[in-house]
Amino acid sequence: MPLKNKPQLITYADSLGTNLQELHYVLNRYLKKSIGGVHLLPFYPSTADRGFCPTAYDLVDPKFGTWDDVEKIGKDFDLMADFIPNHISRSSIFFQDYLKNGQKSEYYDMFLQIQKLWPEGRIPEEELKNIYLRKPSSPETLIDFPDGHKEYIWQTFESDQQIDLDVNSPVYRNVYAGFFLYMLRRGVKLVRLDAVGYVTKKVGTSCFFVEPQIWEFLDWIKKFSDAFDAELLPEIHGNWSYQQKFSDHGLRTYDFLLPLMTAQAIFDGYSPNLKNWLQVCPRKQVTTLDTHDGIPVVDCEGYMKPEEMERTWQKMVNEYDAQINYNYSGDGTKEVYQIDGSYYSLLGENDDAYITARTVQMFAPGIPQVYYNGLLAGKNDFEAIHALAEKVGGWGRDLNRHNYDLNEAEKEFEKPVVKRLLKLMEFRSECLAFDGELEVLESDSSTLNLIWKNQNHFAKAVIDLKNYKSEIEYTKPSGEVVKFIS
Repeated sequence: MPLKNKPQLITYADSLGTNLQELHYVLNRYLKKSIGGVHLLPFYPSTADRGFCPTAYDLVDPKFGTWDDVEKIGKDFDLMADFIPNHISRSSIFFQDYLKNGQKSEYYDMFLQIQKLWPEGRIPEEELKNIYLRKPSSPETLIDFPDGHKEYIWQTFESDQQIDLDVNSPVYRNVYAGFFLYMLRRGVKLVRLDAVGYVTKKVGTSCFFVEPQIWEFLDWIKKFSDAFDAELLPEIHGNWSYQQKFSDHGLRTYDFLLPLMTAQAIFDGYSPNLKNWLQVCPRKQVTTLDTHDGIPVVDCEGYMKPEEMERTWQKMVNEYDAQINYNYSGDGTKEVYQIDGSYYSLLGENDDAYITARTVQMFAPGIPQVYYNGLLAGKNDFEAIHALAEKVGGWGRDLNRHNYDLNEAEKEFEKPVVKRLLKLMEFRSECLAFDGELEVLESDSSTLNLIWKNQNHFAKAVIDLKNYKSEIEYTKPSGEVVKFIS
C-alpha cells in the first residue's frame, strides 16, 4: 500500500504519554481524523542523543514497550522509523567485542579505522581542514586495546558514544541488512536514513555526500525496501541542491527550506522566495516546519540571499530566545547550521502567525509532518535546558523537546490554537485535491494564492502574510464545497 497523502505526526515514544501504549491512546483519541502516519523517533535501546545512538534495531527500549507495541501503531497509521547507517553505540555488543578482542574480533572490520583511508593511521593536516564535521575537533578517536595495541577510529559526532561504521565492510553489510529487514518485516513503511551523507569517507574529499559512493550505498539499501514496498527518506542537511539530487534519483526528499523561508515571509510580510519555491520544489517530498532538531539554515544556501537568511535567524535569536547550533570545518571555521527553539516561540507565540505558517505547510507539495511540540503549540522549554546545563553544559535542542504526560497533553489539546491546527490538519487529511497538481496563482507580494486541483476536487487558499489570515475553500469527498478561515 502506498503512503497515505495525509499529515503525519513526529514524536518520541515518551513525548505524548510515557510509553508506546499511552502514545497509541493519544493518537487514537485525538488525532485519528487529522493524521495518516506517525514518524516514531528512535525507540531502540540507546546511550546518547535521545535515541540516535542505538545499540541495535531489533530491540525496543523496555521503558517504552516492545516491537509488538510499535507494530500495533503501524496497523492504525503509516509507520515511519529511523535507521542510522553512519554510527552505532559504543555500548553495542559489536563495539564492545571490538574493544575486547581488537583485530581478532569478528566485528573488527565493521568499524572505520583511520588507517583504512590513510595507511599511516592519522588524517593529514591538509586533508583535515577540508572535512565537513559536526564537532569542533578532529574525527579521530584513539582506541587502546588490552594487548597494548593502539589505533585511531572515526567519530563524526560530538558524543563519544557515537562510533562511525565502515559501510563498505562485508561485516557491516551483513549485520545491517539483518537489522533493516527486521524493521521492514515489522511494518515500517517509510525509513528515515538519518545523517546518511556522512557514510561516504574518501581521501581527498569533504567526506560528506561523496559521489558516486552515496548512490552505491543507497542502491544497496533500497533493494531491501523495494522488496517490502517501503520507501526511503534520506536525511541530510546542506545546500538545497542535495535534495534536488535525491529527487532526480527518484527518492522522496525533505523540504528543509520551508521552515526558514516561511518564517522570513511571516516576519517580512512578503513572499517572493516562498512563492518561487512552491512553484519549483520537488513534489515527492516530506515537509516540516519543526522537528526534534533545529530550524535548518544551511539548507537555504544558494536559494535565499545570505542577508535574508541572517536577518531571519537573527530575529529568532535576538527577539525570541532561540539558540544557535553550529557546523564545523576541519580548519576550525564554523557556520550557523540550525536555530534551536520551538517554532511557535520563534514566531513570537502569535497564534495567527503560527496558523498562517501551518497553512502554508499544508498547501505545500508533499506529505506534511507536524512535530508533537508544534502540534501542541509548545513554547521554548528553558527549564529543560537549564537543568541539562547543570549536567552536561546545556543543549539547545531541548528547548523543543518537552515531554507531556497524559494529563498535561489532555489540557494542551484544549488550547484554541491547537484546535485551529487540528481543524487545518483534518481538512488536509480529507481533501482529495492534494492528490492532484498545485498551481501558484498571481497575487501581490504579501499574499499567497494557491490552488490544488484533482479532477472534480479543489482546495484553494488565499494567505495574507501581513495580517496573518487565510481564506480556504475546498471540496469534501462528497463534492460539497466548504469555506473557512484558518
